[in-house]
Amino acid sequence: MTNKTSIMIIQKKSLADMIAETLKQQITEGTYRVGDKLPTEPELMKTFGVGRSSVREAVKLLVNMGVVRVQQGSGTFVAVPSNNDDVNIKMSTADRTELDEVRKILDIAIVEKAVARRTEKDIERMRASLEKRKVNAEKGLLEECIEADLNFHIAIADAAHNRILADIYRSAATHLLSEFNRIYNGTDCFINSQTSHEKLLKHIIAGDLKNARKTATIIVEEP
Repeated sequence: MTNKTSIMIIQKKSLADMIAETLKQQITEGTYRVGDKLPTEPELMKTFGVGRSSVREAVKLLVNMGVVRVQQGSGTFVAVPSNNDDVNIKMSTADRTELDEVRKILDIAIVEKAVARRTEKDIERMRASLEKRKVNAEKGLLEECIEADLNFHIAIADAAHNRILADIYRSAATHLLSEFNRIYNGTDCFINSQTSHEKLLKHIIAGDLKNARKTATIIVEEP
């Protein structure tokens, strides 16, 4: 891949996200194996045609996912994968259809648990994220709107009070963030779906399992 081609591809997403995805793909394919040292910052900057801050942010993303580890004074190395790391890498290379299927399964599951287990603190988090979603959508702030949308659903996942389920949802949300930033070019769909999200919160607060599940199903089918 030439530098020019790399730059053209990267510009479709955030620089750091694309660099991280490319490196994860190379790790998955065996270009870099467990224990291997990744190229240095200057080498990565030259390869991707980006600045130091983008490279550092990409490495940080990989570290947070447990894909690599940074050894001070020595460099960045491919980490020994845990089961969760494997899931993260597979999600990072999944297509939109696969991510949508995972999202549909998880969204229904977390809503069902949140209806029974939500606390007042959980409700306030959901309400605050949903309000930010509305404000950012109306202002046309796409990235902020997408972030607020995912934070709303993450708040529901946390309200399920199942740490494993919440961690799995967070992992999926990380990859949905990149995908949403790629496929959406405006906030109209978020404005149109605000009502259904508000209904969902209302049903969760009321403990109305039947309508909460029905509304969650509608939301995951919305464009």
